[in-house]
Amino acid sequence: MAVSSYARVVPAFECRSEPDFSSANPKQEKSRSARFSLHGSSYLPLRASGGVSGLSSLIFRFPPNFVRQLSTKARRNCSNIGVAQIVAASWSNPAAVPATTTSASVDGAISDGALVGSCNSNGVHLSDSATSEAPVFSSDGSIAVHAGERLGRRLVTDAITTPVVNTTAYTFKNTAELIDFKEGRHKSYEYGRYGNYTTEVAEAKISALEGAESTLFMASGMNASTVLLMALVPAGGYLVTTRDCYRKTRIFIETFLPKMGITTTVIDPADVDGLKVALDQHNVSLFFTESPTNPYLRCVDVELVSKLCHSKGTIFCVDGTFGTPINQKALALGADIVLHSATKFIAGHNDVIAGCISGSENLISKVRGLHNVLGGVLNPNAAYLIIRGMKTLHLRVQQQNNTAMRMAQLLEAHPKILRVHYPGLPSHPEHHIAKQQMTGFGGVVSFEVDGDLYTTAKFIDALRIPYLAPSFGGCESIVDQPTVMSYWDLSPPERAKFGIKDNLVRFSFGVEDFEDLKADIFQALDHI
Repeated sequence: MAVSSYARVVPAFECRSEPDFSSANPKQEKSRSARFSLHGSSYLPLRASGGVSGLSSLIFRFPPNFVRQLSTKARRNCSNIGVAQIVAASWSNPAAVPATTTSASVDGAISDGALVGSCNSNGVHLSDSATSEAPVFSSDGSIAVHAGERLGRRLVTDAITTPVVNTTAYTFKNTAELIDFKEGRHKSYEYGRYGNYTTEVAEAKISALEGAESTLFMASGMNASTVLLMALVPAGGYLVTTRDCYRKTRIFIETFLPKMGITTTVIDPADVDGLKVALDQHNVSLFFTESPTNPYLRCVDVELVSKLCHSKGTIFCVDGTFGTPINQKALALGADIVLHSATKFIAGHNDVIAGCISGSENLISKVRGLHNVLGGVLNPNAAYLIIRGMKTLHLRVQQQNNTAMRMAQLLEAHPKILRVHYPGLPSHPEHHIAKQQMTGFGGVVSFEVDGDLYTTAKFIDALRIPYLAPSFGGCESIVDQPTVMSYWDLSPPERAKFGIKDNLVRFSFGVEDFEDLKADIFQALDHI
């Protein structure tokens, strides 16, 4: 795309302050553009400066006569972004600018693969500079707000928020560009089932938080679990999992995987010896576990188990939904893949169903291949809600951690509560593990009421603040009695086999005021 010589200039970084482009005199515009500087640093011609290597946080702002020099078609395509702004480098590490940005100008043109990318038919500018490098921010809170967006998304507009790209397919300029895409020289998703620019931002945020090479979002947490298991455990393979887990995951493992000839060993979350035996006696393809688990919040020693699995060539996947990327970094502890039901804490507002997996590009690409065939695609509108929700993830999780910890301590001391299951309590069987690998213990507390099924139901019905509903992790507190909510179709002996007691309560604390929740729980206990 040919541009004027004024396009080949580099300003110092600035945050969205808009120069005056209202002059109708081209000579005045040219003069002002040539001398315009920010923070004492004048524009420098790219040809003279030898490129932009090392300058990662730059916004390239074209002069006012740029739009007039575009072709009629390009002017129409870019009309809704005003003065073109090209984010040329990563939001992340100033020393990690992609090599493609070191030579931006050739005979007055900026190539699609260097600084500019291309304008799509919707008038949104596409940049090829998004990366998943280590962010400049040191805290999870800043990462959750800015990762994939500040200077990293490939959709470049003046908007602070990420645009929602509702499209079923992506166009190609001509057959030559299509062939370039097929042979890996041109970036595109081609079809909506294979990717989306809005979803890409959500994936970048999770990758930044988890320290992962790649993340894949899918239509639900169960979709993520089932596709992962089918993709990474071959027909006739061997799987190890834990007894305390989400029931629907266990149903899939017990009823569907045997049809593929897959054998499964089920162990207690803390049964390291049982895992060793399975690894020694079988060619185990994958060890799949939650940590903390559902509903008893048991914890697996991720670092130890990672070493055991890797010594046998076994893939280790942790479902970290209860832990969140804020409280626990499973990949840093040695796990190969971390899975989340993003429906819960990540989206955090009880209005989105989604799931994601993160890990090495090699492993995630294997799952992505099957995902592209099965088609459990996340809607881009849901991706937008996840992006929005993640910007308060650290604030919500801090509040939920604090409330859950304080309530767990109070409940443990209450005479009408027999037992509290929370990894932050010294009484929890894996408290020592949780202290080592978690920075917070989560917003869910399970506890056993001193009474039978009906006494427990009476307590739940007396609560005024939490909703009686499935799910957890949202802004609103949610409570449920697993016997009724998830296991009512099973007989008492069958429920007992899975460790589900009639007096068990799972309480997901939202972001309501602690004192309000405390008063509500105590008044409900007074009813029994």
